[in-house]
Amino acid sequence: MRLALRMIRTDEDPILKKKSRIVEKFDDKLKILIEDMYETMDNAQGVGLAAPQIGVLKRLIVVDDNEETRLTLINPEITHAEGAEIAYEACLSVPERQGEVERATHITVNYVDVDNNKQQIEARDTLARILQHEIDHLNGILYTDIAKSVYVVTDKEKEGEN
Repeated sequence: MRLALRMIRTDEDPILKKKSRIVEKFDDKLKILIEDMYETMDNAQGVGLAAPQIGVLKRLIVVDDNEETRLTLINPEITHAEGAEIAYEACLSVPERQGEVERATHITVNYVDVDNNKQQIEARDTLARILQHEIDHLNGILYTDIAKSVYVVTDKEKEGEN
């Protein structure tokens, strides 16, 4: 099967400010898109990717936080949120920056899987934060739009991460 890296759009791209459309066709094209999203996310060493980040305005996210299994959420909707925590976030579409963002610590998300079966997931802490961040992308919201503060990551700080 063919896999392809897609270009990750950055915050100057107006597509990231648009609301995504509901996925209605569950076909081989959708499966290829999902595989391309995982390939792109893995190549960029990300933990989540939303379809708008690769220029596709569909309500689709993929997640791999290295603690849970890989998740593909189509047409996700947060139905419950509780708790609050401020923590640093970064984004593949907002290079060289981090910001402090307040997010719910426990959420419930309804979605459909690749076979159009209804699913529900309860997520806490890191996974809850990742899901909220990626679902925001589907609504045209970047973390920098809601961050308490944003700062540039210096080369020295990047070296310390390795």
